[in-house]
Amino acid sequence: MAAGYVIGLTGNIASGKSAVARLLAELGAEVIDADRVAHSVMAAGTDETRDIAALFGPYVLSEEGAVDRAALGRIVFSDPSALANLEAIVHPGTRGRIYEQLERSTTEVVVLEAIKLLEGPLVDHVDAVWVVTAPREVRIARLVTDRGLTPEDAARRIDAQNPEEEKVRRADVVLSNDGTLDDLRREVERAWERLPPSGGPVP
Repeated sequence: MAAGYVIGLTGNIASGKSAVARLLAELGAEVIDADRVAHSVMAAGTDETRDIAALFGPYVLSEEGAVDRAALGRIVFSDPSALANLEAIVHPGTRGRIYEQLERSTTEVVVLEAIKLLEGPLVDHVDAVWVVTAPREVRIARLVTDRGLTPEDAARRIDAQNPEEEKVRRADVVLSNDGTLDDLRREVERAWERLPPSGGPVP
């Protein structure tokens, strides 16, 4: 890969990964958002979108022909086998686009933000794993407030993921996001100051 030092940023849903990514971008990192890349994979006209419609039905597509993520989410987050089938379609194309971005990058520090970083081969392309954590009740509240989910839907999405503790066990850096944005900023800045010289080993 052509990228410099690659931080793999992960954490369960509504833990605050995007907030950490924005703070790292302010500090000079380039951010690759795997979820945003996945959006492009599920745009109108892609092979993945065609396969998703064939598997789940045309009603999971918007009027423009892209995948309606809300409609699809109501199916897959209550059915583990459906979620696995969706990931088998979306993940290969998403990873391929991410690898291309890493190859093109000339930035000293790149942040790869991915909720499924540790569950697949993406982790093999990062130099350190940063995990963002937050209590379950805080994440439920964020999903209700920020994304308009019902508490029941929020709980289902949280419970569909691997336990947070599994990510923490594999982390090089753990960032606790249960306070204010200023609290989180201080944690991120402390971790940033400990980054090794470009391309060097973690101290």
